[in-house]
This record gives sequence, C-alpha cells and structure tokens, in this order.
Amino acid sequence: MFLSEVSSALNTLPGLGPASVKALGTLGIHSIGRLIQHYPREYEDRKAYVSIKNSLSGTPASCTIHVVSQSWFGLKPRQTLKVHIEDSEGTPAVLVCFNRPFLKDKLKPGSRWYLYGTFKPSFSEVQSSLFDVEPLEEDGSAKTFGEILPIYPLAQGLHQATLRKALKEALKLWAENLEDDLPFDLVQKYKLLPLAKALKFIHFPEELKQADAARRTLVYREFFHLQLAVRRRAKLQQGLQRVPKPLPQEVKKELLARLPFRMTPDQDQVISEIEQDLAGPSPMARLVQGDVGSGKTLVAFLSALGLIQQGHQAALLAPTELLALQHAENAARYLDPIGVKIAFLSGNVKSGGRTALLKQLKEGKIDFVVGTHALFSADVEYKSLRYVIVDEQHRFGVEQRRALLSKGINPDLLLMSATPIPRTLAQTAFGDLEISVIKTMPPGRKPIETHLALQSNQKKVTDFIARELAGGRQAYFVYPLIEASEVMDLKDAQSAWEHLQTVFRDRKVAIIHSKIDEELKKATMEDFAAGKIDVLVATSVVEVGVDVPNATCMVIEHAERFGLSALHQLRGRVGRGTFQSYCFLVYSDKLTEEGKQRLLVMKNTSDGFKIAEEDLKIRGPGEMLGVRQSGYLKLSIADMEKDAKVLEVAQTDVKRILAEDPGLLLPVHLPLARLLAKAPVFSADLIATG
Repeated sequence: MFLSEVSSALNTLPGLGPASVKALGTLGIHSIGRLIQHYPREYEDRKAYVSIKNSLSGTPASCTIHVVSQSWFGLKPRQTLKVHIEDSEGTPAVLVCFNRPFLKDKLKPGSRWYLYGTFKPSFSEVQSSLFDVEPLEEDGSAKTFGEILPIYPLAQGLHQATLRKALKEALKLWAENLEDDLPFDLVQKYKLLPLAKALKFIHFPEELKQADAARRTLVYREFFHLQLAVRRRAKLQQGLQRVPKPLPQEVKKELLARLPFRMTPDQDQVISEIEQDLAGPSPMARLVQGDVGSGKTLVAFLSALGLIQQGHQAALLAPTELLALQHAENAARYLDPIGVKIAFLSGNVKSGGRTALLKQLKEGKIDFVVGTHALFSADVEYKSLRYVIVDEQHRFGVEQRRALLSKGINPDLLLMSATPIPRTLAQTAFGDLEISVIKTMPPGRKPIETHLALQSNQKKVTDFIARELAGGRQAYFVYPLIEASEVMDLKDAQSAWEHLQTVFRDRKVAIIHSKIDEELKKATMEDFAAGKIDVLVATSVVEVGVDVPNATCMVIEHAERFGLSALHQLRGRVGRGTFQSYCFLVYSDKLTEEGKQRLLVMKNTSDGFKIAEEDLKIRGPGEMLGVRQSGYLKLSIADMEKDAKVLEVAQTDVKRILAEDPGLLLPVHLPLARLLAKAPVFSADLIATG
C-alpha cells in the first residue's frame, strides 16, 4: 500500500479521543495517512548532556539536578515560586515557576531530577522559566530523557504527548507495510532512505543525523510528486496536436508603424516567444510577468493580430469592470484604426445590446472581445475562439480559466501578471507553463520615491501633497476600511473623504470603494483620469485601475495592514507618466516587527521579484496566488525557498523520466504508474490528496 492510500479514520488510533481528532481537523488532518505526514518542526535533544554553564551560549540545558531550597517573591496572593538548584557539576541556578505554584510540593529540597530548559543570567543569578523536569529513577532512567523528542505544530486542544503517542501507534500499524513510491534508480542515485525508514527517523530519530537524512529523503519525495503532477498536466496540454501554421505579419506591422513610440527589447522578445507558440503544433500555455506599466497589454494586442488575420477570435478576461473597460478603450484606440472589430462584454451590458453582441460573437463578426466573468457565461458562444488572454491571472481560479477555455477548441492561453511570481513558485504552480518576463519599463519613466511616515507626522505628508496639487498633479489616498469599525481602530475611507475635503478645501476630492454603484465608480474614475478630480480617496479597489499619468502621489494609510503584493500594486498606480512620483506608507505607532519588515522591504526596493519572494515567505503560495482551495500547494515538509535546489533537481528528474518513458512502462517506473492510477500524491490541481 502507498502512503497516499492510507485513509483510515483518526479515531481508530488508540489514545486519540474526539477532542484531539477535532483539533487535528483544524490542521487539515483527517486521516492516519495525513497524520503520518504531520512532521516535527524541531527536536529537543534530551539525549546529549549539556550542563547549565554550557547552556548559557543558547543551547538548552539537558542534565541532572538536585533541589537545594525554595523561596518566594512578589506579594500575596500572587507570589511566584523560586526553586534553587545545582547541576551535577555544582553550578547553582534558579527555576522561576511562573503560574506553577504546584511545583512547591513536587520540587522538594533534596529531590533529584532530569531537567531540560533554557537558562540566562538575570538579577545576578542564572534563571530559567522555560523548563521541563522528570524524576530521576533509582536505575537512572526516565520517560523522555535520553531520547530525542519531536516537537510538532499544534492546534488548540492538542498536546505534544498526545501526538507522539498517536504517531508511534500509526507508524507501528502502517509504516512497515508501505510501498516505496519513488523510482528505485533515483533512491540509489541520491542515497535516499526507504520510505518506512525515513518516516521512522523523521518522527523518532535516535540521532539528529537520522532526522537530517529523513528530511532530505522526504523533501525530495514531496517535490518529485508535485513536479510529476505539474509535468503530467503539461503533457496533456502538449498532447493536443494541431497542424503548425505560420502567422501572417501584415496587420501587426501596420499597428507597429502607427505607434508613437518604440517597443522595448523585452516586449519584442516576449512577442516573438508568444508567436512561436501560437504557430506551433500544440496549444500555447504561457505566463507573461511584468510590473505595472511595463506594457504587457500592448504585447497581448500585438500577439493576437496574426490569429485574427487568419480569421480567429481573441478574448481578454479582466477581474474588474473598470480594468476591462480600460483594456477595451485601449484596444479600440490601437486596433480599431487597423480594422480589428472590438467589443466589450460585462454583466452590466443591457439585454438588448447584449443579445446583438452575442449574435455577432457567434457569427464571427467580432475579432477581439474584452470583458469580465461574463465572457464565459453559459449563453456566450464564439465562432472561432483561438486565443484566451487572462489579465491579473491570480484573481481567477483554475475553474474560471477552464470555463473560458471551453468556449473554444483547445485555444491558446496567455496569462498576464503584474504581481511577479517567485521563481520557485513559478516552477510549481506554473510548471506546466512557459514563462516570459518584461523587466524593462517604457522610456521616460522615473523611479517612484517611497517614504515611510508615522501617523503622528502626517501633516508633513498632506503639506507635500498640497504642493504637488498646486503644481497641477493629482493624488490617491488609500484606506484599509470603507467605513469606521467598532472592532478595529483604523482610519476609513468614508471619514477620510469628509476630512480631506476640509484639508484640501480648494480642490475636488472624490471617493470610490466596492459598495459604490458600478456606473458611479466608472464615472468617478473617468473624471479622475480626465483631471476633473484632484484627490481620489479609495480602498484597495484602485489596486487594479485605470492609468492616470498625471497622478504623482500615492498615500497608503495603515500601510502595515496591507500585504506586500497589494502595496506593490498600489504604488504602481503612480509613476505612469513623465513626472516624478511619490508613495507615502503611513503607519501607526503600534507597528509589529513583521509589519516593520514589510514596510522596509517596500522602502528599500522597487524590484517586484524581490518583493514577491518576501511575500511568499509571509503569506504562502495559495494566498499569494489568490487560490484558496484546501490543500493547494500545501507542502508537508519541503520549503520552496530553503529547498529550492532540491526542487530544481526533482523537476529535472521528472522531465527526463516523462521524456524517456511517457507512459511509465519501463519496469523501474511501473510502481510509479500504479501510484498514479490508484492514489497520486498531488492532484492535477496541485492539491495534496494523501
């Protein structure tokens, strides 16, 4: 039996009661197989002898002690017990028993114990308030001392002792009968452990080097199976064959000749990569990454023209009506003059106009359609949908992309993202996609100056904004909440809008947020883009919005409440013209250490890829990509950053195996074929199944 097949219920394990089973469920553990893959986060080495004196360098003490005396400090009734001890070397120390007065009757003078704890000098003595003790038996033995104890991630209601007991039982019942699920030649090549031994050593090692060897084996195993799911998905895409056909270039050249600027080298390179795929023998699946303002949309327009000239249709999907409308307007500006028929479709297109539009789409009288989720509604039909472009792809789930792709016959797919994706995440979540990157920005753009500002110093910020407004520029003020909250002490957009109208009394101050009617929101953004509004107060709804080259100031209130990706996107709303632009990250006095680190990352770098790496560390892959499926890219032991080299090795091995033996028919791969048929470790959607 494979580990991913072990689906027996947790309540069949001795010692796991209903409360523990419920607590494990909050960790996503619902079977014995998942429990076995709940690996320790660290270990307590109670086997090695470490004296109190040697523990002062940071290593926990692990030694025998005897109790010398007891004393108390503080006022009644909240006095705290102090237990004075010495280790076997005669080093004196004190155990400070916060909230543990019951130890008075346990740690009696003259008694001897095993002790594990962290010590540090304090108040002219060596103290520990974090310690564990066990009685020293007559034969010198103890329950846990002399062992290496696994320390597991816990949930409320779970205890380390409960998990250790349950895992010992689970391994005893299942581990020895588990079949290895890695090809034997790779196990030999990398000197990996058999799966049963790796599981025993990761949970209950006799030496720490055993745990290290087990982790190396299990990290490779996890990445191997993740890459196998990714590459098999890619093989299915590549298996959809068609007759290669060169793309005509006349219409594209006509648009290029009309542009009032030159394309950047990166844009030219990415168009070339896309066109090579579009003319190839299997449908394209490509991701284009590039910061806000790098020219991804124009690349998408240009790359579609060859297919349109061949008589096919293209569809561009955007997450919001505002962004879709902006794309439609840009498409009309660029493509209408060269004869490309453009349409816009959203849920707000009225029934009469919608009926006529759908008829034209079905008859092929529309070449390029831009819209929101309405593009893949049940009643929408295309004559020849060949090219699907998804902007801000992280805002759409796998199923939504599939729904649009199903409107054509194996159409080509181009995903666009202004949220740079770390290389390791790209190798997993998008391992079945080719990736293109636009790093260079259009000429004339100046780097955005980013400043951190305490809320108590905010007048300096508004004074600066006032000077920019006097110079004819415009500004955004962004807030985490729409309206005041009784739960959170945060500034809100509605109150700020009322206040800023008095601060900038000679200026036009407007507001948009998600509760405002779409038509009013659209009109407000159009007025802001036209320069009729000086200050726009908003929530993060403007994270994806229209281009306003004249807007030079972005003020983000309670910036510590926003994720790095959102901050990067919001900052990218300014700096889109030739004027020097500024971003002010205003933070509260109650800034956490994590919040401080995030803001410093934003201040010190404008490199979207560096910001994305930090975002991955903080938020994890699912949240970062906007995918909230349970188990999605949830790794049990591997770490995308720390184990990046192992990921690359596993990816190379999987590519080679599938290239040499696509059907996994060779004897060395037959166990792998059986595993995929019975219980793959990851599904095609990269959700852990075992």
